[in-house]
Amino acid sequence: MTVLSLFDGISCGMAALERAEIPVDNYIAYEIDKFAIQTSAKNYPEIVRRGDVFDGNFSDFRGVDLLLGGSPCTYWSIAKKNRETDCGGEGFRLFMQYVRALEETGARYFLYENNHSIHQNIKDEISKKLGVQPIMINSALVSAQQRKRCYWTNIPNVTQPSDKGILLKDIIENAVPWQGKSYCLTANYGGANLKNTLERHQRTMVAEPVRIGDIGSSSQGHRVYSSEGKAVTLSANGGGQGGGTGLYAIPAMRAAEGTKQGYVDIMPGECVDLVYANSKLRRGRAMREKSNCLTTSCEFYQYCGTTDKPIFKVENGLIEIDGKSYPIKIKDGCYLIRKLSPVECERLQTLPDNYTAEVSNTQRYRQLGNGWTVDVIAHILGGLT
Repeated sequence: MTVLSLFDGISCGMAALERAEIPVDNYIAYEIDKFAIQTSAKNYPEIVRRGDVFDGNFSDFRGVDLLLGGSPCTYWSIAKKNRETDCGGEGFRLFMQYVRALEETGARYFLYENNHSIHQNIKDEISKKLGVQPIMINSALVSAQQRKRCYWTNIPNVTQPSDKGILLKDIIENAVPWQGKSYCLTANYGGANLKNTLERHQRTMVAEPVRIGDIGSSSQGHRVYSSEGKAVTLSANGGGQGGGTGLYAIPAMRAAEGTKQGYVDIMPGECVDLVYANSKLRRGRAMREKSNCLTTSCEFYQYCGTTDKPIFKVENGLIEIDGKSYPIKIKDGCYLIRKLSPVECERLQTLPDNYTAEVSNTQRYRQLGNGWTVDVIAHILGGLT
């Protein structure tokens, strides 16, 4: 199979073809972001790389089997002030390069993707140009991420994927240390009811993010979610605190003694093994030496041997911070409040661990926010086999 991919990014299309077990003889990619190309080249050095789509002579690829693409939604995004809502802007000019490629190549099959939240006027224009209606698929069916996307394709027999029932807690790195800051919660918790929300999820299967609190304001970057639900949609725009991935309450764990379980949750008032050296936590050690009980909300302990982080205690529906208690909708226990790691974001996009490890964390978050959920694309491409 010969594949032409526009706006290729980190080559999630190639990863999806591989996962769908579709043999690829030639994969030609158009991409201009040097960091995305760096990630793609690490994983697929065999890809033939071209430059800017505006410079492409797509007639050179007449008769390709498959045309892939998802033009940047930056100009159409609901998060953008004064976003474009018709076909007169830069966003549609980018999309028209995909249309040009489809016309010049006469590709047998095509797949075009964009955000579900783009204006209906634009969706209608895309449908007119491509001659098919979009199929909305939520990545939550195959991953731990709530991510609604529209797919325009002539690949036959595309259905909704089966729900795998994956929650955020299923993809969290066990006892992962985190280098970012942890933040205290405020009493502003948005009225979320964890028990009722989870019961609703069990009935509908496709879970949603479960918002349990805020950290100073109600803006997206300050909202805290439970690992018992889905992750919010990854964003290419990082921002502070949880702007790119969301913030999540991750149960703190300790080494389990006398079992094969590995790690167990730390409960309020429970003694944990701490490692101190010169009145400070020693880095690079596992928790083995007994010390003080974890009875206050922001006491430090050694977390999986590399970084010390504040732990917040939740008891009787309250979280204690600096001697004050605030309501929070999460079960009793001890928690880290943190954003997701790059590896966890890769898992949300159903990519292999460390797929984006070639570049800085800043670029990893950006690439993953811009990328495709590989298992969704593989599911659609399954119609080719």
